[in-house]
Amino acid sequence: MSAAPSSATQTTIIESIAADMDAVNTVIRRQLHSDVPLVNQIADYIISAGGKRIRPVLVLLVANAFGYRGTHHHNLAAVVEFIHTATLLHDDVVDESSLRRGRQTANALFGNAASVLVGDFVYSRAFQMMVAVGELRVMQILADATNVIAEGEVLQLLNMHDPDVTEERYLQVIRSKTAKLFEAAAQLGALIAGAQDEEIEAAAEYGRSLGTAFQLIDDVLDYSGNATDIGKNVGDDLREGKPTLPLIYLMQHGTPEQRMLVRACIESGDEKHFDDVLAAITSSGALDYTRREAAQAAQRAAASIADLPDSQFKDSLLELCAFAVGRNH
Repeated sequence: MSAAPSSATQTTIIESIAADMDAVNTVIRRQLHSDVPLVNQIADYIISAGGKRIRPVLVLLVANAFGYRGTHHHNLAAVVEFIHTATLLHDDVVDESSLRRGRQTANALFGNAASVLVGDFVYSRAFQMMVAVGELRVMQILADATNVIAEGEVLQLLNMHDPDVTEERYLQVIRSKTAKLFEAAAQLGALIAGAQDEEIEAAAEYGRSLGTAFQLIDDVLDYSGNATDIGKNVGDDLREGKPTLPLIYLMQHGTPEQRMLVRACIESGDEKHFDDVLAAITSSGALDYTRREAAQAAQRAAASIADLPDSQFKDSLLELCAFAVGRNH
């Protein structure tokens, strides 16, 4: 795997599918239209916020890597982005978040009720679009993914304010809540290109592992990033009482005093002691450990596509593995 990339690497990755991404953005704009003005207003606000668009990029890169020639991958990339967008709208309400991608969240601007209901609209539009593709296996992959994501959300809710969450319980949340949609995106790209079952499973493993790496680095950045770079408030995880991997590691390897501090902060959602928690996380090696786990996940992703024929799209998929662990946002 190549060295940790600069922020420009993401642009390089997307350059290989620039025309496809333009087509996806056209689909997104067209399919988000509604006769209800508030739906248009909130949907446009969320989509125009940008973001890394990693999930639709995965659909496009994998489809192209398997030699796909057609347009269905544009629709499926938009579907995946819609599912992701709907989960963000709902997540921000559940988490009471006020900042995402450097802007006010939709719930902070438009209210919780409107955000939840427009999230439902975006979800249902995604299902209308996947039905239009006319491929039963596409619908099965996406229906399974949305169900697992919902389970992951509930699992995360159960873990909130619980300082005794184990690493395995937390990784189960990551696999369900984050990695599952990465997995589905990669699967869809391979499926639509007519790949064999074992190739589709290899793509699924790539997506699972890449999604895990992305989430683990998000966990690191919540303690080591800055709000301008990451587009959200640093320390949100602690404020929400969310035991992510750096905290779990500290609970296992910190001093008795550090463990008592972290336990109290997780139980109460106390961000007033953020600086003390950050110092403990840093001195314990928790951030280094989490980065190593992310790097191993990215290496698994890269290994899973080793048998793909050489192409600029395979190169981009490998660069994405490096970007996942080397980014600062």
